Amino acid sequence: MTEGNPKAVSKITDTLIRKSLIAADYNTTHEAMLARTLERIALKKAGQRTPDELWIVDHNDVYTLGQAGKEEHILQRTDTPIIKTDRGGQVTWHGHGQLVIYFLFDLGSLNWGVRNLVSHAEQALEDVVSACLNKYLLSSSNTANTTSSIKACARRDAPGVYLYSHFDNNDDAIMLGKIASLGFKIKHGFSYHGIALNLNCDLSAFNAINPCGYAGMQMLRLADFIAMSENAAHATVPNDSLSYEQVTQKLIDNIAKRHAGVIELRPTAPSEVTAKEALVVTKIPKP
Repeated sequence: MTEGNPKAVSKITDTLIRKSLIAADYNTTHEAMLARTLERIALKKAGQRTPDELWIVDHNDVYTLGQAGKEEHILQRTDTPIIKTDRGGQVTWHGHGQLVIYFLFDLGSLNWGVRNLVSHAEQALEDVVSACLNKYLLSSSNTANTTSSIKACARRDAPGVYLYSHFDNNDDAIMLGKIASLGFKIKHGFSYHGIALNLNCDLSAFNAINPCGYAGMQMLRLADFIAMSENAAHATVPNDSLSYEQVTQKLIDNIAKRHAGVIELRPTAPSEVTAKEALVVTKIPKP
């Protein structure tokens, strides 16, 4: 963890700071996140407002089981630890190559409800992932002889962000799988936990579970759709590719604008897809 490194904590705005943790142990990080949240609650009761925080975390491999998580969704026991935690949702995996961002927000000060928090998180992911796909989508990710685009979209009844292939001359969208998960905990109006976006991680870890409680859910990563640098700390890459750090910064910038009220929530489209629709119809070939 880089908690002791001054570069690990930086100011984004007067009301939002960034904290970066590398190779982070899950229990240690969770304990620190909860302790900071309890400290902020106490300070607010004493009349002192503290800046909100975004924790950018690179976790060591771990499976986490949400507060109402069911053991039946763990299909295979491996050497990777399984930890019960206090966020919402079922079982998921965290590890290297996956971008985790924890939202330590005072929802009351932002005038956000829980639904606002979830929608802002989902829409930030939609914005950034769709923009990356629109600009950098690999030609091998397109269906032969058909002009198509791939977009990120949230669902009404299953938190997270999924990828859909939209074809010209066809109103139907084909769901490819899930690229990002989210789960929050709210305590006295303060949020913690957050989102996990698969960038260039090894997706085989998801084979041992029903991701987020959905049997057969295909998990995706951005690196199978756009060219990405393998080195998470390497930001100098060709113009036709992106690094881990560049995607991270794009997402932080989007969240910060939402936190500042610069980006408002979009209304939910009535035709938004639901998790009851068919899951995976195809895999995108790895380049």
